[in-house]
Amino acid sequence: MHTITPSSGVSLKSLVRQTSPPPGQINRFVPARLVVQCGYRFDSANTNASTVHTNGVPASNNFAGHVGASRADWQSSCAILASKVVSQQQDTEKTGGAGEITVVNGHKTLDLVPIDNNLPKPLTITDLSPAPLHGSQLRVAYQGVPGAYSEAAAGKAYPKCEAIPCDQFEVAFQAVELWIADRAVLPVENSLGGSIHRNYDLLLRHRLHIVGEVQLPVHHCLLALPGVRKEYLTRVISHPQALAQCELTLTKLGLNVVREAVDDTAGAAEYIAANNLRDTAAIASARAAELYGLQILSEGIQDDSSNVTRFVMLAREPIIPRTDRPFKTSIVFAHDKGTSVLFKVLSAFAFRNISLTKIESRPHRNRPIRLVDDANVGTAKHFEYMFYVDFEASMADVRAQNALAEVQEFTSFLRVLGSYPMDMTPWCPSREE
Repeated sequence: MHTITPSSGVSLKSLVRQTSPPPGQINRFVPARLVVQCGYRFDSANTNASTVHTNGVPASNNFAGHVGASRADWQSSCAILASKVVSQQQDTEKTGGAGEITVVNGHKTLDLVPIDNNLPKPLTITDLSPAPLHGSQLRVAYQGVPGAYSEAAAGKAYPKCEAIPCDQFEVAFQAVELWIADRAVLPVENSLGGSIHRNYDLLLRHRLHIVGEVQLPVHHCLLALPGVRKEYLTRVISHPQALAQCELTLTKLGLNVVREAVDDTAGAAEYIAANNLRDTAAIASARAAELYGLQILSEGIQDDSSNVTRFVMLAREPIIPRTDRPFKTSIVFAHDKGTSVLFKVLSAFAFRNISLTKIESRPHRNRPIRLVDDANVGTAKHFEYMFYVDFEASMADVRAQNALAEVQEFTSFLRVLGSYPMDMTPWCPSREE
């Protein structure tokens, strides 16, 4: 047995002996049995040196109080041990076989087990870091199936992204919260159909942040299976808002058909193609016709050419507000005393010359009704509301900060949903995006 110290520079992994396998079997390297006793002192004659027993062989070189008490004896012992280790490694390199020597970080190691390249790689810190802002390799969740307008909005917001379809709006929220997706792109309002109330309720329920917006022109088409003529149709299916946005045009086309609502526009096209429905048409995009092998019976059937849907981009973390470009901020608030506080809130923005772009009220689900008792006239019942407000200012702007500080004095609940860049891209209603 040989004596070593923590400063000797000899690695424990070098104390590996190779057993000679029978012919036809793979070499195996069995680590020697090691018993390590730590702790020594140079100034004590009774303290044992760090001793390594290899295969039960007793030690022959120790520190003070034993054989070889001088430092020179200890150094010579380390030199002998190191030379034996080097000779063992050289013998191992000559044998080759399954225990091939490889170099990792400048140190020779043994590949004891073959590596299977098909195994999944472990996650690294790169996998958990925020995705790049330019959209490359982003996973973006949207509601619908491929060919939906929400997919087009995701592509406009984040070019080269990986679009992830979700069957419901709430699934898209959860996909971001569970790290399945990096962003979500969801509609919140349409220039003809108004607000998508479901998503406003989900914004309050979940803790995601609005990090951007994108406005997408809507270009509806009437789609059917190849060879089907308009006079053979008996029904038209699509999203409820798409049906409402094309009501007048469908009447002008002379279509005496039944209107049926489905979950989304592209889903209607997929349903017709999957079931080979030759008496049914769908209102969807031209991309949906291309994806599902349908023909376009009529293009641009929306009642108003200025048909635009506004989408918001959601993320787990907010972005840092800036003042070098137009920003928009979205908030939601409520008050225990009802809607009487609304005038004071609006005056906080008007006094600072901050323009409001939207105001939306939704029922207060926790307190839907407020009762006011008056001994003279009886009991009055008032509906309680949550108010959603968008205004044109960045949270980095002092005016916005002062306005929200004043609003907070009048409200019992105030939450900033996000402060994000405005969509300033030009738009041509006659051209399909």
